[in-house]
Amino acid sequence: MRIRAIDWVRGLVMLLMTVDHSGSIFDAAHMHGDAAAHWVPGSPLPPGEFLTRWITHVCAPTFVLLAGASMALSDEKRRGQPGQTRFLVTRGLLIAAIDPLWMSLGFASYQRIVFQVLYAIGMSMVCMAALRRLPSRVLLAGAFVIQAAGELSARWKPVAQPWHAIWGFLFVGGETTEKAVCAYPLVPWLSIMMVGWVLGRWLLEPRTRGDRVRALAVIGVGLLVVFAIVRGLDGYGNWGLHRDSLAPLEWLHVAKYPPSIAFTTLELGLAFLMLAAFMALDDPERARRSLAFLSLFGATAFFYYVLHVHLMAGAQALFGWDRAEYGLLKTWVGAGVTIAVLAWPCWWYRRYKAAHPDGWARYV
Repeated sequence: MRIRAIDWVRGLVMLLMTVDHSGSIFDAAHMHGDAAAHWVPGSPLPPGEFLTRWITHVCAPTFVLLAGASMALSDEKRRGQPGQTRFLVTRGLLIAAIDPLWMSLGFASYQRIVFQVLYAIGMSMVCMAALRRLPSRVLLAGAFVIQAAGELSARWKPVAQPWHAIWGFLFVGGETTEKAVCAYPLVPWLSIMMVGWVLGRWLLEPRTRGDRVRALAVIGVGLLVVFAIVRGLDGYGNWGLHRDSLAPLEWLHVAKYPPSIAFTTLELGLAFLMLAAFMALDDPERARRSLAFLSLFGATAFFYYVLHVHLMAGAQALFGWDRAEYGLLKTWVGAGVTIAVLAWPCWWYRRYKAAHPDGWARYV
């Protein structure tokens, strides 16, 4: 079962993600102060650089949420077919392995081995191979507990290996070994996939489009209210990245590494509102050709992801542009060119995958 609104939202966040990665490659001033460990209180938040980074914060939580929803929809479609658990585990391990084996080249030229969103998604899929058998209420309760108690994991900081690495990969991220960095620890991101799986189950239930839109919008607003409370109190739930003032940008400057309660509720609140908006447009009697571009990248998100960083990093290595000049301009132009160049390969891949639904492309 394929829901167009999911592809539209996923396509939008993939395009926004390109802007962030373009900034990392082409702009020396691109902001990365999304964790208390890497932020000096009182430092300025340049509006252009900050907002260019901030609009992309919604990408990873939305992508993980929709990955869970899509898996639930696919699991229902293939109900009764043998090998579903094996497929989830195998695909999850493959996706997780791509971060250190392939994405480390694009992001860090193998100078460091990175474990980022593909590690979190892949290992979460492995976990969901077992957890998907739990009732929705149990999954939601588990996700709530993980999010609510997640910041407590920072109070234990093991130094000796392998506990330091294990704690980093599971809960707090950061430098796990001398050469490896985990930006997306498994457990907090698994909780988002658990919510996504429940969302997918909910989407399978018969209800009108209007009822779906209203429910998704209410959830989105509710999450934003929680964000406002947590950020307003500015204590537990911000994972040490506190406001310096009441300025609007300070409210939005939340901890992503690891994801704090403020970050998760803000970004998932926006994700649910986006899904509600696109669901309102998802009239089966209308083609919505104006959204076909988003649908293309939403349907080929993984394929696009494993290519886009290497394309931009290769261009920077080839031309050697000065990253200190025209950083924001190059960020947006670089993102636009990357999207345009990869549009045709993504179109070809979508056609190939549709023609071979049970082939190797099912894993990508």
